[in-house]
Amino acid sequence: RVKIRDIRAGMRGITVEGVVKSKSKVWRLNTRYGPARFAFCIIEDDTGEIRLNLFRWQVDAVEVGRRIRVENAFVKEFRGRLELNVGADGKIRVLK
Repeated sequence: RVKIRDIRAGMRGITVEGVVKSKSKVWRLNTRYGPARFAFCIIEDDTGEIRLNLFRWQVDAVEVGRRIRVENAFVKEFRGRLELNVGADGKIRVLK
């Protein structure tokens, strides 16, 4: 498990736990795979916070105030900000 302060761009296959601090509105996007829903949330632990991008089923998997575990995630930098992403082989688990 990785603490948020230790996350760096390019990391892959990491597990992060945190509390969902906020969640954006949901957008509808047209992707090369067809229409998709998109949102993002901010998760935090005792070391910091990071943006978690949510696509399709992931949008409904998180609620503000819930503690979650993001498994097999990867990190990208976008516009100078680190973002956590969950690919097809990743999972989001609600802990409480």
